[in-house]
Amino acid sequence: MSSHLPHQGDMLLLDAVERWDEDSIVCVANSHRSPQMPLRSHGRLGVACGVEYAAQAMAVHDILVRTGGGQEPLGTGIGYIASARGLVASVTRLDDIDGPLTIRATRLAGQRNLLYGFTISAGPRSVLEGRVAIFVDIDPPEHTPPSRPESNV
Repeated sequence: MSSHLPHQGDMLLLDAVERWDEDSIVCVANSHRSPQMPLRSHGRLGVACGVEYAAQAMAVHDILVRTGGGQEPLGTGIGYIASARGLVASVTRLDDIDGPLTIRATRLAGQRNLLYGFTISAGPRSVLEGRVAIFVDIDPPEHTPPSRPESNV
């Protein structure tokens, strides 16, 4: 499934899907401790970066739901985070958390415009939770650079 995600290499934050069903997914990640983590700023990974972990879990869930767990999605798409709301954090950083992060995401509404609730935990402790709205552009047209306006000079 990772080949269907827009992020690859160091930006592919999730290590595994533990379980999923039509409504939810549980993923595990260890990348928060990596010194090469591209989201780090000044050697730290702020808790707000947890929204990207949640968004990647949501993207994997959407692919799994659209494929029925098979290999190829019924349609490809690009997801855009429209908003993150109701964020509640119990830490300020993720990089100093020992052990894996568990990312739980539950689809609350939608098929093209998605709303998910999520919780990121370290062991029994919740470190970040909230809701994310995502717009999914199914089969977007090929990207073409904007044309330059004609000059009358």
